Amino acid sequence: MALHKNKLFGLRLLTRFLSSPGQKGFQHTNPRTLETLAFEEVRSSSTDKPHTYTAFVLHGLLGSRRNWRAFSRNIASFLSKSSPPSGGEWRMVLVDLRNHGKSAEVEGLDPPHNMFTAAKDLANLVKAQGWDWPDVVMGHSMGGKVALQFAESCARGDYGDSATLPKQVLWVLDSVPGKVSTDNSDGEVEKVLKTLQSLPSSIPSRSWLVNHMVELGFSKSLSEWIGTNIKKSGELETWAFNLDGVIQMFDSYRDTSYWSLLEHPPKGMEIGLVVAEDSDRWEPDVLHRIESLAARESDESQGAFSLHVLPHSGHWVHVDNPKGLLDIVAPRIASISA
Repeated sequence: MALHKNKLFGLRLLTRFLSSPGQKGFQHTNPRTLETLAFEEVRSSSTDKPHTYTAFVLHGLLGSRRNWRAFSRNIASFLSKSSPPSGGEWRMVLVDLRNHGKSAEVEGLDPPHNMFTAAKDLANLVKAQGWDWPDVVMGHSMGGKVALQFAESCARGDYGDSATLPKQVLWVLDSVPGKVSTDNSDGEVEKVLKTLQSLPSSIPSRSWLVNHMVELGFSKSLSEWIGTNIKKSGELETWAFNLDGVIQMFDSYRDTSYWSLLEHPPKGMEIGLVVAEDSDRWEPDVLHRIESLAARESDESQGAFSLHVLPHSGHWVHVDNPKGLLDIVAPRIASISA
């Protein structure tokens, strides 16, 4: 597997989160903020039938649900066209994780801020809404580890007897399953978080923030993206995320390992890991380990693990090669309702 590594670890971890304007032909429920998490639903408007299946979509560090709207529309369209009349209807539930997006405004999402509590928020959302448990959980980067924690906790019975395992956890981006070392990175992520932590909680203006970040040596593109993460508060601007909580979640992301879950998936569940061909996240020993797992003979006593390489893409799979990602993910999701 040809994977190309570069030194842009930190810059590419925080840039190019994109949002897309609404498109005709799709239904969006109004974004709703609950005691648990803020979320919105995406479905194809080609049918008024009630949904039968649900997929949760989770963003990465300093992202929000809006980053995945366009891709979720594409999945909804594919599923609408590919599902047989008796196959049931799908909905995509896009979530703002704790400390991010509209969920940063929700009271009651108390510390500790880590992968375990972020996953438990999903379970609380299901219970608060009275939903069936999701059939698919799709997580990007840090959201991938939240998805794996959710599956692990379901299997362990942490959420009660009513909780059922998702049939698939599609880990759609470079979220290294083990602990993440910064020894081989340039520490850009840490530099950005430390810089943001040193800034006042109220920012004079978006342009002031961008210029200040550039003066500190950060690129214009990264600085402008950071500028999209502030919101109006009176005459000043303030962060749209809970920075202290985000830092705690980043530390937990780096310190948490799910190798055992990949090695022994719960029976009845498939874990699909998508690695971008041009990713800068993977060390050779980690790649060898996941390739070995994917090459194992199937074991009927446990679930399945599959590895997929996305060509012509870096870390931002939904931006760099959305069609290729759709070709990998959507047919597998559709197979549930076939």
